[in-house]
Amino acid sequence: MIPEPAPTVRELLAFYLEAGVDCALAEEPVDRLAELDAPPPALRAAPVEAPRPVAAPAVMRGEAAPAPDVAIASAREAARTAPTLEALRELMQNFEGCALKHTATRLVFADGNPQARIMFVGEAPGRDEDIEGLPFVGRSGKLLDLMIGAIGLNRTTAYITNVIPWRPPGNRTPTPQETQICLPFIQRHIELVNPDVLVTLGNPSTQTLLSTREGIMRTRGRWFDYDTGSRTIRALPTFHPAYLLRSPSYKRLAWQDLRAIAKLLAGA
Repeated sequence: MIPEPAPTVRELLAFYLEAGVDCALAEEPVDRLAELDAPPPALRAAPVEAPRPVAAPAVMRGEAAPAPDVAIASAREAARTAPTLEALRELMQNFEGCALKHTATRLVFADGNPQARIMFVGEAPGRDEDIEGLPFVGRSGKLLDLMIGAIGLNRTTAYITNVIPWRPPGNRTPTPQETQICLPFIQRHIELVNPDVLVTLGNPSTQTLLSTREGIMRTRGRWFDYDTGSRTIRALPTFHPAYLLRSPSYKRLAWQDLRAIAKLLAGA
């Protein structure tokens, strides 16, 4: 059997990046192969110490999150008290009920014009968004800019955010518990922006915000009513830009959705 060639450095780095490894754990590299050749350290007897009382292990910040039902109730109570977007952002910044906060670099709150008539909501930040602290700034963001630009919008006339404000490790899919914990914040976010049109990007945000179990292939292009409790907002699901990058043949359907959005904005 012919052995497979060893991966190159570039291939290894690409693998690590895809796996979500995007930071170093030490300032200097460690040669583990050299450690194998080093002689083992001399063994010496450990000093005998008097027995000590057993104390509870210290809990590092972010290691022990509250129970999901407690975290959800806490998020609901906190979100309800936010009178402005600035207050909501501060509450989310200080919220300790979601473990994602402690693995992400920063909170990714929103981008664009909070006075805009249209609001786009995706699922969660990725690596680029986690670094810059803004939603949709990577490849998906560039495509989203092109999509909304095709109907005369940009980030000064639209508002953009995500259901989940912290990047999941390795860009994994958020768990149902994480989504439910963050749900009160995005619901309050939508209430405070109060747009005329809500666009859910992709299946996760559509199912979460519009309370449907149907997939994006069935929901896209269909108008829904999103009830904030004080007002009903017209909502339209469409494909997430990341999905369109993987499946460009669906851009034609996304363009139909964008035209429907433009028509509603023009007639409102």
